[in-house]
Amino acid sequence: MDIEKLKFPIGKYSPGEIKFEEIQRWIEDIANLPEQLSEVLKNVDEEALSFTYRPEGWSIRQLVHHLADSHMNAFIRFKLALTEDNPTIKPYLEAKWATMHDVKEVPIESSVSILKGVHARLASVLRDMSVQEFSRKYTHPEHGKSLDLAYTVGMYSWHGRHHLAHIKCALKFGRAYWN
Repeated sequence: MDIEKLKFPIGKYSPGEIKFEEIQRWIEDIANLPEQLSEVLKNVDEEALSFTYRPEGWSIRQLVHHLADSHMNAFIRFKLALTEDNPTIKPYLEAKWATMHDVKEVPIESSVSILKGVHARLASVLRDMSVQEFSRKYTHPEHGKSLDLAYTVGMYSWHGRHHLAHIKCALKFGRAYWN
């Protein structure tokens, strides 16, 4: 199987010119992700949580906890950009976070609960934003540039769908497929 297709099952994020209608669809993707994730995970047992979506990829357990880590950061980035003038955000080392003790020991339901709360709040903030507010920016020091909130809402819509596709792939093929 093509490793790039396994890494990017829905393709890479490349939005081009962003229209307000597209932003509205992305907001609904964000609002709906926790329920979609819950549905996919509802009959997953402990063994399956260790399945990966590709050789040397993250396990389902790591992906679920990563989504919570990432989207908590997203919520804060949006709030900072809406209340400050082009703030510089604090990046985090997601690969290191994905191997910490809590990811190995804490049940995924904790992160699903986080996602439900964060996404409810984030969707509320996003739905209340004016067209002009989507042009507000924050600076990401690792990328060395400012990102506007229109681009960012699309990125997090993509990010959730991207990792949901990874989880579905891991469940489809299972651990034995990669060994």
